[in-house]
Amino acid sequence: MRLLLLSLRRVTLFSRHQRYAFAPIHNCLISINPSTSSSSLFSASSFCSSPHSNGDGKIAGPLVEYERRIVAGELLDGDLCQLGTLRELQRLYDELVQSADACRLDRYSASAKSTRSNWFWNKFVSHSSVSPVKGLYLYGGVGTGKTMLMDLFFHQLPASWRTQRIHFHNFMLSVHSRLQKHKGLEDPLEVVGLEIADEAILLCLDEFMVNDVADALILNRLFRHLFNNGIILVATSNRAPDNLYEGGLQRDLFLPFISTLKERCVVREIGSSVDYRKLTSAEEGFYFIGKDISGLLKQKFQLLVGDQPAGPQVVEVVMGRKLQVPLAADGCAYFLFEELCDRPLGAADYLGLFSVPFFGLHNRTAAYRFVTLVDVMYENKARLLCTAEGSPLELLERIVTISDAQQIAPRTSSRSRKSDDPDLCVDNELGFAKDRTISRLTEMNSKEYLEQHSRMLQEKQPSS
Repeated sequence: MRLLLLSLRRVTLFSRHQRYAFAPIHNCLISINPSTSSSSLFSASSFCSSPHSNGDGKIAGPLVEYERRIVAGELLDGDLCQLGTLRELQRLYDELVQSADACRLDRYSASAKSTRSNWFWNKFVSHSSVSPVKGLYLYGGVGTGKTMLMDLFFHQLPASWRTQRIHFHNFMLSVHSRLQKHKGLEDPLEVVGLEIADEAILLCLDEFMVNDVADALILNRLFRHLFNNGIILVATSNRAPDNLYEGGLQRDLFLPFISTLKERCVVREIGSSVDYRKLTSAEEGFYFIGKDISGLLKQKFQLLVGDQPAGPQVVEVVMGRKLQVPLAADGCAYFLFEELCDRPLGAADYLGLFSVPFFGLHNRTAAYRFVTLVDVMYENKARLLCTAEGSPLELLERIVTISDAQQIAPRTSSRSRKSDDPDLCVDNELGFAKDRTISRLTEMNSKEYLEQHSRMLQEKQPSS
């Protein structure tokens, strides 16, 4: 039994990001120290495969790297769902290796140079060069290893290929920034599509989630341009393609994008029911429940910054925006919840900072901002020290999907409205995002996550 528990604990280390963060509900303390590239462990069972050579005579690909880690004792066996997805990623890898020239992946190849040298001319000539290889869209529940598997795939790609791995939040921020730069052109999205395809033919997008009407309205035209310029998409998401932007404003204008996505990508569900983030050890004192305990958080802040003088700072974020930090020193920032999640801030303003109460209908907008904050903190491998009115599960308990609401208490003519929860927030996007947020907050407060963050900081220290 002890060996089994130790094995399960090791499995938790395979989670996609090593970062630390927790969301407080009144005040919040955030360490702004992004890490280096993530390292992961994940589980699967033994397999048979016939991967291809990488061109140097060496067998390569995500399955090969997985087998190497198994032999080295870095990974554990166990999750057939992850293994099936890994085989699909190996299939894609093999197809890309075989069709690298046709896909114009190698930035130094003659075909890629020819296309890129005609970049300016291509803006004025109608053409289409759809990739002969379809991409891959991975979706499934929270904590099932989607990002870890995509990263395992991405890190096996040849360095000479035109590739990019980016979080969907950051990708859309980049798109809007480019659109601003090309404002006034007849079709700025076409130019943006050409620019992105010029930089990367293989695009890996993590956490594909559409809840913004501005994003929803441009995605179809944007990806039509991208696919026509040969882009190959690998994406992870909590939602199946048909459920993206469900219930959103003007969704009829978004539906063609879903059709395009399913046409250009193989859709694969990771059916594992295990949330590996929740297999981490007990809380380590970075998430405090209770009211009127801001003094405790300030004490923790002082311990972190040591003798460094703390004071207000202005942090530059993307697209020329600036964020006022009320108290900061030595890479740490201290916020009240209201200063972040009750103000009109977006993903661009969350790249390193934070805070939050119980969520419901009365503060639905703040809940969206809180979810975005946790996503960006997690993506950037940050750690978060905070206070809250309840556990992560309790904070988001009143956020439900339509299906959940119907199961909670289907209305009948005899049922009194007095028994209704007036603060129940029925929102499909938030309802789906809720589980991911709870899962990430749980991992970010684990001993393993915090120890990894400490090792990361030590590695960054200059050697004496």
